[in-house]
Amino acid sequence: MFHQSDPRSVLEPGASVPPHGQGPYPSAEYVKFHDVPPYESDSTARTWYVRGQHFVVAYTEAVDLTSLSRPEQPDEYMVLVPDRQGKVRIHVEDGVTDVDGSHLVVVPPGASTITSAPGRIVRIFTSQSPDLVRRCINAASYAIPHRYVGSFDPWPSPSGGFHLRVYDLNVPNQQGRFGRIFRCTGLMVNVLYPWLGPRDASRLSPHHHDDFEQGVLALEGEYIQHHRWAWTPDRTEWREDQHTTVTSPSLLVIPPPAIHTTQAVGEGINQIVDIFSPPRADFSQLSGWVLNADDYPAPVR
Repeated sequence: MFHQSDPRSVLEPGASVPPHGQGPYPSAEYVKFHDVPPYESDSTARTWYVRGQHFVVAYTEAVDLTSLSRPEQPDEYMVLVPDRQGKVRIHVEDGVTDVDGSHLVVVPPGASTITSAPGRIVRIFTSQSPDLVRRCINAASYAIPHRYVGSFDPWPSPSGGFHLRVYDLNVPNQQGRFGRIFRCTGLMVNVLYPWLGPRDASRLSPHHHDDFEQGVLALEGEYIQHHRWAWTPDRTEWREDQHTTVTSPSLLVIPPPAIHTTQAVGEGINQIVDIFSPPRADFSQLSGWVLNADDYPAPVR
């Protein structure tokens, strides 16, 4: 349930009891990037790959000018340049675009190359790229698809066709809107506004998703991720509550139908990015929540 001050309190509630008989509940996936070796590392950058069932996150720390290429990308992907001082140049088939920090970019299918100055670059893909899936630290966790997660059904093609789209994250906060939400054909991200200090423990937001995962990319700060699984008639499926301390930079993948909430506990700046694939219909139904809705039509249902 959401506290009445939470913009998500207007969402329609999901089923009160999660589906039964689909097998054991999956565990949450948690990777703290600096605690494991990167998949790619050279004198210019280090890159880690972590996946959910339908998405892959590539987290890169560049220490010098570096290039990140996708010669034959089958679908769109997103590029987050989270730091204000960041700067990237993106080459696609239609031309070259310079992008400053604090921007989100949707890159079209086909060949693309990102040239980055020192800083952090986050690329978010769907799992339709087998070569990226194989690079993921937690690839073995999805050797058998998680049965509670729904199918991957891409949304309609963008208005005006596929081309590079750049979105400024310097969007004023607005009462009643939840974060800064953007979508493309296969992905949705919510770049939540940074906040200072711990979250009010009396205003948490325990809730669950019926059939989709949530990726939580921690860019700054420290959190406790609380997870609880509802009881089913089969006692062997029950799981103990989990209260995981999450630090930055890291990625957590929350499985359905776990009841979950994020509690920031860091004394400084805390910032996370929520990741979904495919896009969420409930967020998309709320007027003004998806900031690039005009570019990406929702399916006709």
